[in-house]
Amino acid sequence: MTTFAVSDIQAGKPRPTKRELFVGFMLLSMIAFGGVLPLARRMLVEQRGWLTSEEFTELLGLCQFLPGGNIINMSVAVGMRFRGPAGACVALVGLIAVPTVVVVLLGVVYDRYRDDPHIQHLFGGLAAAAAGLMIAMGLKMAKSLRGNIPGILVALLSFAVIALVRVPLLYGMVALTLVSIAVAAWRHRS
Repeated sequence: MTTFAVSDIQAGKPRPTKRELFVGFMLLSMIAFGGVLPLARRMLVEQRGWLTSEEFTELLGLCQFLPGGNIINMSVAVGMRFRGPAGACVALVGLIAVPTVVVVLLGVVYDRYRDDPHIQHLFGGLAAAAAGLMIAMGLKMAKSLRGNIPGILVALLSFAVIALVRVPLLYGMVALTLVSIAVAAWRHRS
């Protein structure tokens, strides 16, 4: 299991500054309406190299289990990892500042034009684009499971329990967490 200590940062890679955390998450929030996680992975892993693919996947798993939005939790965790509580705060503010203003303005516009069919089609298109981004991120994250048969089996079980059987999310997460812990304990003993 990966620990998220600053000492684990890839050799030769400087820690991001508070300003870089703020700007990175602010830019992310400005381009990622409805599908932040795929773009967050791209920024954190592929572009800036702040996390490895495995670290991102593991941290996302933790962030999904915690209360609140996944990307909010991710910004706090990444900021905390590199710059402590101050880093967590600047990453979070960077993530939510612009979208807060934009959402308030869009709310005002939507309230005025919500019955317009063009606006309804616009939101339908945005929802489809967000779904496509989530599928693309899932496929990229699946690459980190290559060769990890127990991890693949847990991922498939998760999909089956949540998407196919439609077990309520809370019950499914509790059961799948217990399964994941059992699999990790079994792998550790082997």
